[in-house]
Amino acid sequence: MIYRPYEYQRTAMQWILDNPRCGLFLDMGLGKTVSTLTALQELIDECEISRTLVVAPKKVAETTWTTEAAKWNHLQGMRVAKVMGTEKQRKLALAEKADIYVIGRDNFVWLVGLYGGQLPFDVLVIDELTSFKNSKSQRFKAMRIVTPTVSRVIGLTGTPAPNGLIDLWGQMYCIDMGQRLGKSVSKYRESHFETHSWNNIVVRCDVKKGHEDIIRNSIADICLSMQAKDYLQLPDLMMHTVPVELSPATMSAYNKFEREKVLEFKQEHEGEPTNILANSAAGLMNKLAQFANGAVYDDDRNIHEIHSEKVDKLAEIVEAANGSSVLVFYQFKHDIPRITKKLKDYRVEVYEGEKQLLEWNAGKIDVLLAHPASTAYGLNMQQGGHYIVWFGTGWDLELFQQANARLHRQGQQHPVTVYKLIGANTVDERASASLENKKVKQQSLLDSLNYLIRKHTNGKG
Repeated sequence: MIYRPYEYQRTAMQWILDNPRCGLFLDMGLGKTVSTLTALQELIDECEISRTLVVAPKKVAETTWTTEAAKWNHLQGMRVAKVMGTEKQRKLALAEKADIYVIGRDNFVWLVGLYGGQLPFDVLVIDELTSFKNSKSQRFKAMRIVTPTVSRVIGLTGTPAPNGLIDLWGQMYCIDMGQRLGKSVSKYRESHFETHSWNNIVVRCDVKKGHEDIIRNSIADICLSMQAKDYLQLPDLMMHTVPVELSPATMSAYNKFEREKVLEFKQEHEGEPTNILANSAAGLMNKLAQFANGAVYDDDRNIHEIHSEKVDKLAEIVEAANGSSVLVFYQFKHDIPRITKKLKDYRVEVYEGEKQLLEWNAGKIDVLLAHPASTAYGLNMQQGGHYIVWFGTGWDLELFQQANARLHRQGQQHPVTVYKLIGANTVDERASASLENKKVKQQSLLDSLNYLIRKHTNGKG
C-alpha cells in the first residue's frame, strides 16, 4: 500500500528527526506507529542509525509493529524481529540481523539484565510510555539504567496523563533523564502539587494554581501533543449506560452479600496503611462486581452462578446489532463461559492474539470477547465492527479510553456505539461514575470503600 501521510503525520515524523529525545503524545488513531517507522526508515537511509529497540505491550509487540511494517510499500525493506516467546527464542531473535527489534514490556527487565545495562541499540522506542509512569516499578528502574546508553529515545502514547499530571514525571524521566521535570518524583510533587494524605500516605495530588502551564511549557520543546478531534473527522462516539435491574430476590441477596463483605473487610483491615488499603479495597470491589456480573468465585476458585440478568441484556444488544459484529469487554474469566453459552447461536471467539485480530477485521467473528488489558494499546480493530459492550467497566480510566479507541479511530466508517452494562444499585454505578468524572483509580476505590463502610455501619464507621 502506498503511504500518503497527512500533514500532521509529516509533522510527527519531522519531530522525531529533529529531536533525538522526544515524546509523541498523539491521540489514539493518529498513526503513531507508521509515523515512527517512516522516520526510522529515513534515519536508516541516512546511515544515522542501524538498530532500534521497540518496547511495547505484549499484544502490540506481537502484531502491530510487524503488521504496519509489512503494510506499506516504502517500508518493505525494513526487517523487524519479534523478541518473543521462551528465553531461547528471544535470544535467537536478538541474534537475527534486523533493523527493528520488538520486545514485550514484561520482558524488558530481562533484556536489560541480559546486556548488563548497556543496550546495543541506537534508538529506543517506548510504545505506550504510560507503562513506565510508576517510578517504583522494576520496569521503570530498568529504563532509568539504560536510557543514557542510547542516542535516541522516542516515547509514544495517546494518554500521557489520564490520572493527572503527576503521571508525567516517570514518563519524562525515561526520555530526558530528569532534565525538565527534575531528578526525583518527590521534588516534582513538592514543586507543583498540593498533596492530600491519609495516615501519612499521599493519596491525591492536585496541581497548584498556574503550575499546569509551567509543567506543560517545561516539556514543550521535546513533546509534541496532538488530539484526534483537531486533525481527524472521526465518526461520532456514542456512549450509553444500560441499567441492568436485578430481580428483588437477587437484589436482596446482593445487599446481604455486600453488607457481609464490607463488615468483614472493616474488621480485617482496620488501621491498614493507605497504600495497602487501596489494594485491599480493589479486591473487595472486585467481589461485589462479580456478583453484579452474575457469578462469584469462592475461596477455592470454584464458580457459583447467581443470576443471568447481564448475559440476557447482552444477548438483546447482540441481536439488535442485526448482523454487525460486537466487541465485548469482560472483567472476569467466569464471564466467558456464561456469555459463550448464552450466545451459542453466534460465532463467539475470545481474543488471544493475531489470529483473532485478523478474523475480527475480516468480519468472520460475530462476538469477540476481550479483556481490556489485552487489547487496550495499539491494536487496529476498526475494520471489524462499530459496537462495543462493557460487561463490566472496572475502575481504570486509561484502559477504558484506550479500549474504546480500538474501534473509534482513523479508518472507522461508522459511528461507534458503546454500551456499559451497569447493575442497578450495585458497585457498578460507582465504578461507572468514577470513569465519567475522570477520577484517579486509587482515590475512587478509597472513596467508594468509605461510602460502603458508612452505609453498612449506620454512619458510625
